[in-house]
Amino acid sequence: MNRVAEHVGSVVVAPVSLRVNGSERSAEVDTRTSLLDLLREQLGLTGAKKGCDQGQCGACTVLLDGRRANACLVLAVAADGAEVVTVEGLADGVELHPLQQAFVEHDALQCGYCTPGQLCSAVGMLDEVAAGWPSAVTSGDGASLDEREIRERMSGNICRCGAYPNIVSAIATVRGA
Repeated sequence: MNRVAEHVGSVVVAPVSLRVNGSERSAEVDTRTSLLDLLREQLGLTGAKKGCDQGQCGACTVLLDGRRANACLVLAVAADGAEVVTVEGLADGVELHPLQQAFVEHDALQCGYCTPGQLCSAVGMLDEVAAGWPSAVTSGDGASLDEREIRERMSGNICRCGAYPNIVSAIATVRGA
């Protein structure tokens, strides 16, 4: 693939290559295209949702090189060469990721629109906790992950239905496992 951006009329188009959910994917994109739009419109991965398109709701959260990211705020060209995991890539075949299973068992969803972003954010958040990253409410060594801590760390993901108590309990169950 030609690795140079080219002008098509007034639009600048560039090649992008990503590893998405374990598979190499390539596309030609307008350089203004968000990672979210690339995933949904060109790669057919519709799990990440377009909620606010301003990075405020978290419905589009994916893991970008292992860290939580609002895909609506990342330009696809900036993610060239990155590893992206979407909600579609969390399960291992037919076996659900432990957080997906916990969300089902704890009824941690209502309409389900925010659920893919909540799940990806929770996976990233638990990795951050395991790495010892502090939060605004971390006390001491940060080893505890109580309800207050989970709510703080997940505060970038909004659930308009109000399923927060069950989301928190699902995450706490997986963290305790």
